[in-house]
Formats: sequence, structure tokens, C-alpha cells
Amino acid sequence: MNKLIGLYNKIFGLTQHLDIPALLAARLYVAWVFFKSGLTKLNDWESTLLLFEYEYAVPVLDHVSAAYLATAGELVLPVLLALGLFTRKAAVGLFIVNYVAVISLEDIPAAALYLHYVWGLMLLANVIWGAGKLSADFLAKIK
Repeated sequence: MNKLIGLYNKIFGLTQHLDIPALLAARLYVAWVFFKSGLTKLNDWESTLLLFEYEYAVPVLDHVSAAYLATAGELVLPVLLALGLFTRKAAVGLFIVNYVAVISLEDIPAAALYLHYVWGLMLLANVIWGAGKLSADFLAKIK
């Protein structure tokens, strides 16, 4: 029995450190996706305004305010997330951007919806566990 427990601890003891690269990979991937989206919006601002006026049905906000907020969120929050600086707050902010994107599109394709779910889960992991040891938060001892 002790050998079985020892084998279990040896195998799963190695996996306890997988959270460090997994949280970093999730942060970098989601940050890249949202930052790239923000750059696309910024690159063709007129199209962005038209999309927010006619395509996206953002609740509560007018289309110009929604376009500015979405673009700012997609440019600032991913940088914080990638650095692991104020990670939980940045992840919550991007989760909100992600959520609003999903509810704003009436005819979102299933594949795109699935990606939004994946991004949301990656963001929630960073909200729940923080950025991990490879982050500015860890160096600055920010919880």
C-alpha cells in the first residue's frame, strides 16, 4: 500500500507545478487574441463605428461609447494580463468584454461562440487562481 501511495505522490507531485506554465499560457493566448482584436478596431475606426452602430447590439450604451470602451478594453487589459499585472482585475475586465461580445451578436456562429467560451474559461482560471509565479503580481506580491 505504501508503494502505491508513494507512486501516486511521485506522479501527481510532478503535476502540481503545471499551474505555472498553464496560467502563463492562458494569459498570453487570451491577451494576444483580444489585443489583436483591439488593433483591428483601431486600424479601421470608421468600420468599427459602423459595426457598433448596425451589427452589435450592445445593451445600455450608445454605439460610439461602446466602440471606444471595447477598443480601449481590448488594448489596455491584454497588456496587463500578459504582464500578469493586476491580473484578476484585467481578467474580469476582459471577461466582461468577452461576455458583452457574445450577447451583442445575435447570429454568432457556433465555432465563434465556442471560442468565446474557451476564452472565458481561461480568463476565469486567472480570476480564480491569479497569474501564478511567472507574473508581475507575484513579484510585487499583489493578490
